[in-house]
Amino acid sequence: MADPATYRPRPGEIPNSPGVYRFRDEHGRVIYVGKAKNLRQRLSNYFQDLANLHHRTRTMVTTAASVEWTVVGTEVEALALEYTWIQQYDPRFNVKYRDDKSYPYLAVTLGEEIPRAQVMRGAKRKGTRYFGPYGHAWAIRETLDQVLRVFPIRTCSAGVYRRAARSGRPCLLGYIDKCSAPCVGRISPEDHRALALDFCDFMSGETKRFEKRLTSEMTEAAEAMEYERAARLRDDIEALRRATEKNAVVLGDGTDADVFALAGDELEAAVQVFHVRGGRIRGQRGWVVEKVEDVSDAELVEHLLQQVYGAVADLEAASGTDEEPAAPRRPDHEARRRRGDEAPSDAVPREVLVPVLPPDPGQVTAWLTGLRGARVDLRVPQRGDKKELAATVLRNAEHSLVLHKTRRAGDLTTRSQALQEIQEALDLDSAPLRIECYDVSHTGGTYQSASMVVFEDGLPRKSEYRTFSIRGPEGDGARDDTAAMHEVITRRFKRYLADRLKAGDVELASGEVDPDDAPPEDTKRFAYPPSLVVVDGGPPQVAAAARALADLGVTDVALCGLAKRLEEVWIPGDDYPVVLRRSSEGLYLLQRVRDEAHRFAIQAHRKRRSKGMVASVLDDVPGLGPARKKALLAHFGSVKKLRAATAEEIATVRGMGAATAAAVVQALAGTGGARNGGANAQDTAAAAAGEAEQR
Repeated sequence: MADPATYRPRPGEIPNSPGVYRFRDEHGRVIYVGKAKNLRQRLSNYFQDLANLHHRTRTMVTTAASVEWTVVGTEVEALALEYTWIQQYDPRFNVKYRDDKSYPYLAVTLGEEIPRAQVMRGAKRKGTRYFGPYGHAWAIRETLDQVLRVFPIRTCSAGVYRRAARSGRPCLLGYIDKCSAPCVGRISPEDHRALALDFCDFMSGETKRFEKRLTSEMTEAAEAMEYERAARLRDDIEALRRATEKNAVVLGDGTDADVFALAGDELEAAVQVFHVRGGRIRGQRGWVVEKVEDVSDAELVEHLLQQVYGAVADLEAASGTDEEPAAPRRPDHEARRRRGDEAPSDAVPREVLVPVLPPDPGQVTAWLTGLRGARVDLRVPQRGDKKELAATVLRNAEHSLVLHKTRRAGDLTTRSQALQEIQEALDLDSAPLRIECYDVSHTGGTYQSASMVVFEDGLPRKSEYRTFSIRGPEGDGARDDTAAMHEVITRRFKRYLADRLKAGDVELASGEVDPDDAPPEDTKRFAYPPSLVVVDGGPPQVAAAARALADLGVTDVALCGLAKRLEEVWIPGDDYPVVLRRSSEGLYLLQRVRDEAHRFAIQAHRKRRSKGMVASVLDDVPGLGPARKKALLAHFGSVKKLRAATAEEIATVRGMGAATAAAVVQALAGTGGARNGGANAQDTAAAAAGEAEQR
């Protein structure tokens, strides 16, 4: 582990200019690439006290052995150079987006003399127009089969094309009029290229123009009594409509946009993008990214845009020469269209909709504008159809993350590795086959609830989940989270001791168990102790749980806490936490257990709060049913006025007797307005409803 002070440059050596910097390890390998508006200010952040750095950043600077930088003219140039170097060096500490699958595209090889339409995967090639990506290759083939009626361009391979040219006979598609058969001279290469360009225009969203043209031709054929031709044109129009209907219309016609969404946690994030062209969803892509470096959502979005659109910059560079100026220039769209290069409007749309703006949206917008050769609008959708579509993309990202985590957790080898890593990190005698995790949830100290979730063999066992209502010493809740955690652990392990006693464990004395926490006769669900108890929190919560176990004399259960901010594992009595590797399967399992406990605690808290908000102080009065309660509230108007009434006044209400009136007075005498604000509101609403009924 290197000391950053050994390679820290003197402040005067670092320029104040924009630029890109690289950290290298002792072997000279680039381990991190970053950009900065001001290199001096940015690099000084890496060489502060190690205790102030995020643990991932701390690992990076202690792994590095040197740092170097390159000054550029503008921030846009820094953005482009950073992307280039990340692609070139593949630094281990930079964010890396992994495509969740190799998506197929509909490709038209305009770079060939006789263009061909085909399904294509992998890296994009110069001289080829791409449409998509599509979710499945069969979706491309279905679309292509419909459109070939109107645009019968070549789809065969080079070998089939040469064989047909030598024999003078076209393939089957040529005989059924789904290929114009340039192989046998039915159409000239120039006319076939024009047909391929029309096909590309149609796939780019210009559908109305072709439907209008075919409709006009169909009308003319019908007027000329060429009914067979008119029927064929009618079927062509229907085929085009079916092809376009395969992509849902989501936005106004002519809208070109890429809609991004991001869903993640501290270790991983899932990204989804919908490609909208001509107002229709033409494709969808997804990535899962490991948060190797400490980055915000805004920085993740910036890295994502670099990766998605950086390939366009590579294509621009490949199509230019050394004499071309470095500054972005507007390309000749028609020349590129004829040549077959990727159209800028296809690769970089007019609008890029993101969940959050990158740290410097101006420079990213300028970079995208340079790639497109026209203005690009980078923004967060605020209302209307685009916001609704962004919400749909977000749901896909959340589903993708859950699916990724489920697949990862469901793998037996991975689970075994995770349990082994936890065992080694916490120095346990055996792998923690049963893990219980506890969390506390409340709102300003009210409706305090806690959760217990159980994972066995690395998988959740939901039938064993439990919730606790925090009582506190006075019955009105615990004073803070540590007291609540102490109460929960105490109550759970009192049940454990009681169940062991019921099972006939002679080592336990009967006085050790609180009768209030004793289980029913037929319940032994707490008799099985966990191998590891995890609490959501840092040293205070861990100390409270350890104190509860010590008070009960429980010594056969391991304990740790997982602090959410830095994902540190705290062990009772240790001054320093256990820091698991970011890619550790053990850390992933602990995080998943903690997140599940947090979710379950919030669910229990919300349930209690919702029930408490609609409770009434009259609910527990014996002999007072819904009808008489409604009559009381309608007569007096509110609980406040009812509380001021005497038993005789209450008894005058229809249906009320002297005994019930006395019970109401006694119940209301022990309640206060401050404690029952929510109930009073509910009772007042009920009173208003009762008055309305009487009217």
